[in-house]
Amino acid sequence: MTHSTGLRSAVCFSALVAGGAAQADVTAAQVWEDWKSQMNVYGEDTLSVGAEEANGDTLVVRDVTFSFSDDLVSTTAEMGDITLTEQGDGSVSITVADSYPIVVTTEDGAVVTLDVTQSGMEMLVSGDEDEMTYTVSADAYGIALRDVVDGDITFTGDASLTARDMTGTYVTSLEGELRQLDYSGEIASVDLVIDVEPPARNGAAGEYIRANATYTGLSFQADMSLPENIDLAESDDIFTKGFAIAGGYEIAGMEFAIDANVEGDQVVGQGSGGAATLDGEINSDVLRYDAQVTDLNVALNLPPSQFPFPIEVSLGEYGVGIEMPVGQSDEAEDFRLSFDFVDLTLNDMLWDIFDAGKVLPRDPATIQLAIAGTAKPLFDLLDPAQEKAIDNADMPFELEALSLENLRIALAGALVTGEGDFTFDNTDTETFAPMPRPEGSATVEMSGLNALMDNLVAMGLVPEDQIMGGRMMLGMFARTTGDDQLETAVEINGEGHVLVNGQRVR
Repeated sequence: MTHSTGLRSAVCFSALVAGGAAQADVTAAQVWEDWKSQMNVYGEDTLSVGAEEANGDTLVVRDVTFSFSDDLVSTTAEMGDITLTEQGDGSVSITVADSYPIVVTTEDGAVVTLDVTQSGMEMLVSGDEDEMTYTVSADAYGIALRDVVDGDITFTGDASLTARDMTGTYVTSLEGELRQLDYSGEIASVDLVIDVEPPARNGAAGEYIRANATYTGLSFQADMSLPENIDLAESDDIFTKGFAIAGGYEIAGMEFAIDANVEGDQVVGQGSGGAATLDGEINSDVLRYDAQVTDLNVALNLPPSQFPFPIEVSLGEYGVGIEMPVGQSDEAEDFRLSFDFVDLTLNDMLWDIFDAGKVLPRDPATIQLAIAGTAKPLFDLLDPAQEKAIDNADMPFELEALSLENLRIALAGALVTGEGDFTFDNTDTETFAPMPRPEGSATVEMSGLNALMDNLVAMGLVPEDQIMGGRMMLGMFARTTGDDQLETAVEINGEGHVLVNGQRVR
C-alpha cells in the first residue's frame, strides 16, 4: 500500500540513527535484538548482516543492509559496520559509519543513488530489555544526490538536504502484541540545496534548476503503535490490528529561492514564511489533521511570453483542519472541518490586469469556513473486510448535529459572515427525503454587496441586466438592516416548516 512506504521509511531510518540515556542496565546484545525485532514489522528480509562479532563488552555487526520495496520503488541502504559498546554504567554507545549509500530503483528501471553523511554523531541507549531509550545528537546529518542512471543517461548534480544541530530521543517498548515507538527532537536548521543541469533534451542545452530553502527552529514528536509479527508492506488491515500514530512538528520560520531555465524559459522567485505547524493522528477510531502556515510572502518572475508582470503575493495565514470518526460506534462522535485563507494581498500590477481603473478596494482578502457536529459511524471505515458494505451503503454515518461555527468572506470591499446550528432526527427521513429532518437556525450577514455590484458594472465585467437579477434575488431572501447591510435568517422548526426572515417558505 502507498502509505506503508512512508511509515516504514520514517520508523526504520529513525531507529537506525537513534540512541538513549536512561539510568538502567542494558547490554549490547539486547540493543541489537531490539533493533532486529523492530525491523521484523517490515518483513523478515528487511535487515541483513554479514556477521555478528562479540568481543567482551563490544558487539560489531558487519555489513548491515536495510532494504524494503513496494509497487513503485525498491530501496537499499548499505550501512556498513555498526559497533555497540557497553559503557560500564548500564548504557550502550553506538557507532555507525560517517557515510553510506542509499540506492532507490524505480519500477521503470531508473536507479537513484543517495549518500547519507553524518558528523559529530553521538548515540547512546539505555534502559532494560522491556523498554529502551535512545538518544542522538549530531552536528549535521545530510542526504545528497550522487547520481541518477536511467538507461544510457547518467545525471549528476548538487542536490542535498542537511539538518544541523540535531538532538532527539527515541523510546521503544513492547506492550502485549504492540510495539510502542515514541520519539521527539529538535533541529536548529534544515538546508535544502539544488543546483543541477538536466541532460539536454531535443537539442535544448543550457537548462538548469537552482533552488535553496532554509527552515529554522524545527521541533517534532510522535507516538506510534506497531503490531508485532506483521509485515506493513503486505498487510492492508494494520489499523484493525492496532496500528496508530499521533504527532507533528513546528517550524519557527523559512526562506526559499528558485532560479530555473527550462526550454529557454526562465523562472526566478523567492519567498519567506513565518511559523508553521502540523499536528495529526490516525488510528482505528479517529482521523485528525491540522496544518497552519503564517506570514507567507512570495515574489515570482515568469517568462515574459507567459506572464509579463512580476507576481507578488502575501498571505497572513493559511490553515486546514479535519477531524472525523472512522471506527464504528453506537454513540455519535465529534467531527469538524475548517479552512482559513486570511489576508491575501496582491501587488498592483496583478490588480491592474482586471482593474486598471482602480475601481475596486484593494483590501486584503479573507475566506474562512469552520463547521462541526456529531455523527454516528455505521462502519469501521479502515477495515478492508467492510469495504463492500461501505460501498453499498447510502451513507456511512448518521448525522445528528451540524454547526456553522464560522463563515467569513472579505473581498473587494464586501463582507459576508454567518453562523448556525442544526440537529437532525434520523427517525424521520420523509419530511426532507432522503435526508433526516433538520431543526435549527442559521444567520448570514452581508455588507458592501451593492457597492461591489455597482463597481463590477462600472468596470464592465458584469452587464447591468445581470446585476439587476442578482439584486432581485437578494431582495427576496435578505432584509435590509442598515446602509448596504443585509441579513438572511433561516429557521427550520420542529414541524418541518422552513422560515426565511420570519416568512414561511415551506
